[in-house]
Order: sequence, then C-alpha cells, then structure tokens
Amino acid sequence: MKNPKFSHAFEVVTDLPESLLPLKKLASNYYWSWDHEARELYRSIDREGWDAAEHNPILFINNLSKERIDRLVKDKAFIARLNLCAKHLEEYLTAETWFEKTYPEEVERTKIAYFCAEFGICEGLPIYSGGLGVLAGDHLKAASDLGIPLVAVGLLYNRGYFRQRLNHDGWQQEVYPQYDFYQMPLTLIRDNSDQPLRIEVEFPDRVVTCQVWRADVGRIALYLLDSNVLENQPTDQGITDTLYGGDEEMRIRQEIILGIGGMRALRAVGIKPTVCHMNEGHAAFLSIERIRQFMADHECDFRTARQVIVNGNVFTTHTPVPAGFDLFSPGLLERYMRKNVDATGLDFDEFVKLGRIQPENSGEAFNMAVLAMSNADYVNGVSKLHAAVTRTMFGSRWPGYPEEEVPIGAVTNGIHTMTWVSRRMTTLFDRYLGREWRRNPENPEAWKDVDQIPDEDLWTVLEDQRASLVRFVRKRLQRDIEQRTLNRADSGALNGVLDPRILTIGFARRFATYKRASLMITDRERLKQLLFHPERPIQIVISGKSHPRDDGGKRLIQELVHFINDGGARSRMVFLEDYDMQVARALVQGVDLWLNNPRRPHEASGTSGMKVVPNGGLNCSILDGWWDEGYEPGLGWAIGDRSDVGDEGHQDWLDSRSLYHLLENEIAPVFYHRVENGVPKGWLDMVRRSIMSLGPNFSNNRMLREYTEMYYIPSAQAYHGLASGRLENAYKVLGWRDRVRASWKSVRVARVEDNATTSNPIGKKISIKAYVELGGLTPTDVRVEAVVGKIGPNRELTNSKSTFLSASGKDGERFVYEGTVACDTPGHQGYTVRVVPFHTDINVPSELNLISWE
Repeated sequence: MKNPKFSHAFEVVTDLPESLLPLKKLASNYYWSWDHEARELYRSIDREGWDAAEHNPILFINNLSKERIDRLVKDKAFIARLNLCAKHLEEYLTAETWFEKTYPEEVERTKIAYFCAEFGICEGLPIYSGGLGVLAGDHLKAASDLGIPLVAVGLLYNRGYFRQRLNHDGWQQEVYPQYDFYQMPLTLIRDNSDQPLRIEVEFPDRVVTCQVWRADVGRIALYLLDSNVLENQPTDQGITDTLYGGDEEMRIRQEIILGIGGMRALRAVGIKPTVCHMNEGHAAFLSIERIRQFMADHECDFRTARQVIVNGNVFTTHTPVPAGFDLFSPGLLERYMRKNVDATGLDFDEFVKLGRIQPENSGEAFNMAVLAMSNADYVNGVSKLHAAVTRTMFGSRWPGYPEEEVPIGAVTNGIHTMTWVSRRMTTLFDRYLGREWRRNPENPEAWKDVDQIPDEDLWTVLEDQRASLVRFVRKRLQRDIEQRTLNRADSGALNGVLDPRILTIGFARRFATYKRASLMITDRERLKQLLFHPERPIQIVISGKSHPRDDGGKRLIQELVHFINDGGARSRMVFLEDYDMQVARALVQGVDLWLNNPRRPHEASGTSGMKVVPNGGLNCSILDGWWDEGYEPGLGWAIGDRSDVGDEGHQDWLDSRSLYHLLENEIAPVFYHRVENGVPKGWLDMVRRSIMSLGPNFSNNRMLREYTEMYYIPSAQAYHGLASGRLENAYKVLGWRDRVRASWKSVRVARVEDNATTSNPIGKKISIKAYVELGGLTPTDVRVEAVVGKIGPNRELTNSKSTFLSASGKDGERFVYEGTVACDTPGHQGYTVRVVPFHTDINVPSELNLISWE
C-alpha cells in the first residue's frame, strides 16, 4: 500500500545543552547572515556539514551528532566565542538607531510595510530568483541597521526557484527540490489557541487559506504566506509552490495572495501600516485591499478611502521595458478580482481603468505596474537613467507635462555592504579604518583612510581572495561533474582549471537576451588570444540562470558552454551551474574585474557590480543602470559611450570591439604592470579610488535614507494628515478636487507681458506679468509658473526650469501674477506660462494631472 497520511502532527528538534542554547538564538535571527563572526562560528563546528546544510543554521544544528555536541560543550574557547556572538546580537538589537535619533516623533506612529514577490536574505532561505529578491533582502538588512520601523511581506515558496543543472550538451534543466520550513530559521505564527494562524482570500468559486510564517532579519520581521495547508484543494496548495512558475492564471493567484492576503496577514498579527511600499507591481492588489480595510474601519466610501490610502503608498518599479510588466486579460482579471473589487463598491470597469496607461482604451491590457502607480503618490525607478526611461514609458499618463516633469523619481539601488564584503577585506578595513565603515557605510568620511592601506597589504588580500575563488570553482566543478556522471571527478584535470595568478573576470546574472551574455564570444579567435596571451592572460568565470520558459536565454548558456568545452578555452573559462547567493559571494569577493554588458538602456540598475567594490574589484560595464551615474575615469572602465546607432546587430558589434580593446590595451596592461615587489601600483590606486568613491555612494544605507527622507516620512505624514479625526481633511480634499476638475475647463492664461528685448545681457532679470482666468477657482487653488529654457530646433523648450509667479491683484475678472526669470544662460532662450492645481494635501501631478498652458 501507499504510505499512510498523518492524522496528527508535531515537531521534533535537537535538544541542546544549556551552554549551547545561544546557537539556536543566533540561528533564529538572520543577523548571522551578515555577521562574519557568527558565520565563522558555525563554519568552525563542521565546515563540510555547514556547506552540506547550504548555510541553513537550523538544519545544521539538527544534523549535529551527539559526539559533536559533547565536544563543543567541553570546548571552552568555542563557548566563549559563542557567548560573544550572542552578546553582539543582543547589543545590535537594543542599540539606539539612526531613525530613532532622526525621527523620534515617528517611531511609534509610523509603520512601513514592504511587499515583494521574492526576498534574497541568504542561500539558506531559497525564496529568490535574482536581483529583485537580493535587493529586497538587502533592503531589509539596511532597514534593520538604521532602525526604520518596517515590516516585510512575501510568499514562502515550497520549492523555491529552480535549481539549475546542465546536461551533457550544455542545455539548462530545472530541478525543483521540496523544502522543509520546519528546518529553517522560520517561526509559524500561531493564534491564541496555539493553532497556526490562518488568513483567507476569496477566489472565483472558493476561499483559499494561507498560514503565515515569520523570519527575523535583524530588527525586521518578514511575514511569509504559505498556501500549502490541508484546508485547500490540491491545486491551491500549490499556489505558493514555485517562484515565477506556472501560467498567467497561476501568476494572478500568487499576486492576489501576496497583495490581498499580505494585507490581511498584517491585520491578523496586529499591524496597521501607515505606509505600504510595493516593490515592483506584483503586490499592487494590496491597494484595493487596503482601501477596503480603511472603508470598514472608518465607515467611509471608496473615494474617501482611496484619497487617504494613495497618500500612504509608495511604488518602486525595476522594469525598463514594457514587456517586463505583468499584464492580465480582462476576462481573467474579472474572474479573480470581481469579488474583491465589489467589496469596495467600485464599479469593475472603473477598477480596470486604474490599470491602463490610457484609461479609456478598452483594448489595452491590465498592467499591474499602472495599478500600483495609480494608487501611489510616490513612484520611483532604481537609477537616474531608469527613472528617465520610465518617465518616457508612462509619460502619456500625464499628457500636459514635459517628460522630465512626469512624477517618477529616482532612488538608485545600493548593496548591504556587510553582507557582501569578504572576511579578509573586513579585517583589512578594521585595521586601517576602524569600525565606523561598518556602522555607516554610506558616509564618505568612513572610507577616507582607504588611501592609507599599504600596497603590499591590499595586494596580499586581493591575491588571497582570487586564490579562494579558484579553489571554490574547482570544488563546485568537481561536485557538478560527479552529480552529472555519478563518477568520481579527475582532480588532476580540475587543477588545470583557472590559475590563481591570472587577471580574473566575473560575469554572472540572469540570462535574459538583453544582457548579451554571448557578447564576449562575438570574435572567438580574438577572445582566445586574450585568454592565452603569453604575458597578459585573462580568465573568465560565468554563472547565471535562464527563466525556464526562455529558450533564447538557454541557448546563450549552451553557446558559452560549447565554446568553453569545444573551443579550447576550458582552462581559462568556466561556467558555474546553479547561480545563487553563495556563488555570487564567491565571485564578487574573488574576481579582479566585474563585466556587465547589457543593451543600453535595458538595465534598470544592476547591483552585482556594486558588490565587487568593497572587495577590491573594479568594474567594466556599459554605461547603463547604476554605472551610468557611477562611472568616472580612474574608477573603472566604460564599454562604448551613451550613443545608440539604432541597429542592434551593429551596436553589439561596436560594443564587442570596445570590450576587446579595453581588455587588451587598458585593463590587462594596468593589472600586469608590476614596478616594485610584484605589486601593480596603478591597479591598486584605481581600487582605492573605486572603494572611496563608489563604496558610500552605492550603499544600501544611503538608499534607505533616501527612501525614508523622500518617501516614507512624507507619505506617513500625508497619510496621518488625511486619516486623522473624522476624516475632515480627506472630505475637504475630495471637495476641492471635485471643484477644481469642474472648473478647470475655464482656466486659461489670457495674456502675458514682459520687459525682454531682442537681445538681453547675461544676468538681466526679465519681469513677467500674466493675466489668468480662473473660472470658479481662487488664487490659492493654483500655482502660476513661468517655464524657461533653451529653444530647440522644433521650438520646444529644452533644459527648462519653472519659476513661480505671485498673485499681485486683479484686472477686471482676471487675476494678475508677476515674477522674474534670470538670463543666466547664453543662447536662444524662451519661456511660456502655465497654471497647475495646488493644495498642501494633494501631490500634484501624481494625483491630479491637470495643467493649462499659455
């Protein structure tokens, strides 16, 4: 017979002696994942066992033998180290934080809820696929360091993202292991009866139930929803099975669980967020559930609730191309969301309009990013270039506004420095910089003494790190070969793979076609000449996964593997299977140079290149994403420039030529130029400048401070301002909006006068007087602005900036506005006058995109 199913369930755990109990305390908080001393502590117990447990401390502890435990109890030095690590954790959790010192009045009344479809905390919690998840994990760690009052919400994927295996022909195959959450640093949330807490979400013909788990990430609680419960039908148990798996219907199910279920989970654990941060559009359905909850709490209608909630939502997009957004067909959307929308009283057709760039275009698919944008007063891209690209994509939602004024800001991504910096570099920095760089990695002053690190000390660390990477690669190759062939790998042959003394380049990322992974083999013979140069050879370590349904990406992997195996490059090039955070750490800590060559401007940000910086690696990249704003001569290298020839094939050829030229004529010569003591002084000077300049600028702490100052605090204050009392302010704002919309057709700039002459000297102040008809509005309802700039070839204003004109009186029924603009730039200048709505509690033009131009 088949194995019987259980009728009763219970947990079994390893019972540790009292002196070892701090091991479990450390394991229960993911703080260990960015604390070198704690990681080394676990590794010192059993290095092979730690790796076999894939750096999951709960599984590792549960696998310890009684003999091993007995030896640890008797090891006084180990017990002392253990207690010191536990003390550091306690001190970290109780120390006063930046947020408490900077915003003491917001500590109790502000709670930010950060929603994301994936979180990369560490490889031992495999619920991430790539950059979005790792960025989200770093976001939580930096929020913890800074003490930001944030909780996070995601999904707990039963089989995670796939594990990658390559067959004998180099074709990617996907393996989906089953994970045991009880063997991870997770806590199942229970109710007052000690039963697992349940939340319910309505689906078309049934209710889906989820349980909730909590992961502690320093000071931050991460709540994860899990649909694998007996109350659900088998198909619904699998909703939280795999990350980005299944079809369009599975995607909408997951996103309903994330957004609507996530808001209900927060309510169930007693959290009412003042700010909800949607990290990508996957969580956008939360806006409807948040409105529904507000309506129930305050007994108000949809419009009033939405007016308040929009002020308390933040949306970050990471997608640089329209095809990257989640789109749902009208029929599928109605089937799954009709009940949830009906619960708010909103007409379903009106709801659909919230997800369209052109609301009245019935042929346009429902876009989750647009839904998030429609219900958030604060929207941002993840680099300056990406924000500009996003403003172009969504500019038609604000038809009267110049593209540069479309209300989409930029917060450039960063990395959580302590997660990614190596232990060797940490020791080096501690010796020469003190420990301030750990506490405030965003502070340039903390890095200024990098200049004082002696060449020999810095070079020794870089050489040791490269050697460690080579050992790691050989060990992984041995494991992969043995898994594929079921035979013992030839260690002698593996010892010929890579050379710890050679310039080592890293290339690792998701294998989407726009990232152009095969650019390096455009000219294979030239690449081989570089790989096997008699005096200045290079070697390349490659890793990354392709989405299971992306055969184009899989072909890129296969093409590279064929070149490595059959093209004579095996000793100089390696493809590492199953890219994850462990592989990423080994690469960014061990390579000399990080290579990134996406098709500009398709890289929203990219953070891998940032991770090599504190490890002493340099960057060679297309001027895209973060490198577009981070690059300066002397900090690294730029492939090509910012021009676009318009033909992708020709652009690829040009960029490959630029890459080969840089490697051969600039990068390798600097690396191999050894003047004294075998140390490449010019290279080390670049390493120091890179660390000092890029280290603080692309720190996640800097990023979180910007989110807090630009979005979280203003959003929380706006939310409180409208949600207070009996919603008097919210009703006033709605009344004002209705009045402005009704009157706007009568608003116009009737006449403009100025004292400009045909030719005006630099520095002259030009006086402007505008006569404006406001219909039924008053001067306090609007702002009148003069927009001045250079005149382009089509009479358009470029590089424009606006100056407020002040109300100075009336001329009959017209209101008079006056002000000055400065002649501060030579050339053909011009200006025009416009009128925009203004209210202290309305974020114009995010919420109200009305504008009247002269």
